[in-house]
Order: sequence, then structure tokens, then C-alpha cells
Amino acid sequence: MHESMGLTRRDLLKAGTMVVGAVVLSNTAQAQEETPWIDAHSHIWPPETDKFPLVSGQTKQDLKPPSFTDDELMAIARPEGVGRVVLIQHSVYHLFDNSYLVDAVRRHPRMFRIVGMVDDHQADAGAAMKKLLPQGVTGFRITPFIRKEQPEKWLQTAGMQDMWKTGSETRQAMCCLINPEQLPGVDAMCERYPDTPVVIDHFARIGVDGQMRDADIKLLTRLARHKQTSVKISAFYALGDKKPPHLELIPMIKQLYDAFGPQRLMWASDSPYQIQGVNNYKASISLVRDKLDFASAEDRQWLLRKTAEKVFFYQ
Repeated sequence: MHESMGLTRRDLLKAGTMVVGAVVLSNTAQAQEETPWIDAHSHIWPPETDKFPLVSGQTKQDLKPPSFTDDELMAIARPEGVGRVVLIQHSVYHLFDNSYLVDAVRRHPRMFRIVGMVDDHQADAGAAMKKLLPQGVTGFRITPFIRKEQPEKWLQTAGMQDMWKTGSETRQAMCCLINPEQLPGVDAMCERYPDTPVVIDHFARIGVDGQMRDADIKLLTRLARHKQTSVKISAFYALGDKKPPHLELIPMIKQLYDAFGPQRLMWASDSPYQIQGVNNYKASISLVRDKLDFASAEDRQWLLRKTAEKVFFYQ
């Protein structure tokens, strides 16, 4: 009968493949509609310390919580409309070993991107960045906090210069975990490497002592003149009053909104830390999704999805 209709077995197999492909695309589109938001900053780690060894000096008993896998993260994120996450390398537990995050991207290539870490004290830091790009690593955490010696010179190593230069070529962002006093140094690097994407994590930790000082906010908003620089509005559990509903952070968010615009701000939870004690995931996303009366519906698309998509999900 198939031959009389002019259909060969190859035609039928091809048609079946097209149907399956259409179903996959339909399911993907439906999933993105139901969970459109991107969490631009969350850590994950597995309980299997034999398969993914901890850095020297850390033991399984040091993991807090004992397990926070990608599945555990998404079980919390999806009910709040979050379908994609930027996974951040956790230096405390794994330092420069990005293998667990790379494994998560291998298993879920549409769901995750990675902010990894490489050792800027090594001569091949830029080459290491390029090697990780096809594995979903579209940004790198840089910070003075892991340097025991001369942390004030954290931006001056040859490897760090190579990283910033490489980022201008690959679009891999320099993601800065810093305090306000490190902002001038980052500002100078932005001047030197104007094409390198830069992301400031957690408001540069302004408010970690409960005070949102105008001088600190001014240093942060000064970076807005660098067009490749963005800021994560995140880690609410650690700033201001350090408890829901986090409304005391809105004036600082408004100042950043006025300086950078919504196209260069991105919401992030910083889980699992945002989901401990009195804090929770819903309170974090709700502050941006539901309580910024100055943000339009289109603004919220940028704050909750488009900025992170542009910076991290570009490949």
C-alpha cells in the first residue's frame, strides 16, 4: 500500500523525525511560556564527594546544606516561573574544578549556563577560558576573596589581564564578587578593556552591614558609563534587613535602574543561601516581579529574563 501511495520507508522515517522534532519544539516553547524567568545566580553541589571531590581542607561534613543538586534547585525554582539558571562555581567547595557544573549543562543544555572559575595565576588562563566555552561556561567568577596574599593586587596578575582580553573576544563575562572598595579597580579595568562584558554580583555587596551608603552606590552607578557592564540585583538574604520582604532594598534598585536601565540589570536568587532561615526563594523573585512599582511589564522582562539571556545564554 505504501508503494502505491508513492511513499518509501525512508520517506516515512523522515516524516516521523519531523513530527518528533515538532513535538520537542512545541514542548520547549510551552515550557518557556510556563517558566520564562532566568535566575542569574545560583550555586549547586552534589553529595557525591567521591565522584566530585572537594577542595583540599573541605570534607563532606562541611557541605551546608549536605546536598543541593540541580534537580533540587529546579524543584524550588519552577513553581516561581524560573526555567533557566546561571550556575555559579563555588570556590569554597570546588575552587577551579568546574566539573559538576559542566556535567549539569551536559545533561540539561537548554536549562543552564555556567559562571566558572580558572586560576589567574596560571599563564594559560585565557586558553582555559576558551576551552570551557563550548561546555556552557559563558562567564567567570573573579574575586579578591580567595587570595590569601596581597588581595589588593587581585587585578594585576598577568593571568587576570589575559582573562579580560579573552573575554573581549569570546563574550565570556568577568563576574566580580567584590566589596565597594574594589569598585574603583574594576572601573579602571573596564576602561582598559571596554569590550569585555562585566557583571557585578550582589550590588557589590552594598548593604551587607545593613547600610546602603550613598558613596558606595555612587561608585557602583559610575560603572554605568561602561556599556558592557551589568549588575545582579541579588543575594537579598545578605543585605539590608536580611529578611523578607526586602523592601528596604528598593531605593537602591531604583538608583541602579535609573543609572543602568533594566537592560543591564538582572535578578538572581543566590540559592541555596536565599532559601535558609527566614528567607525563601519566592520572597526573592517577588521583590522584582511584583513590588517594583516603577518597572513596566517590559522592564520586568529584562530584569527577570532578557538581560541574563543576553549576557549568558548567547550560545
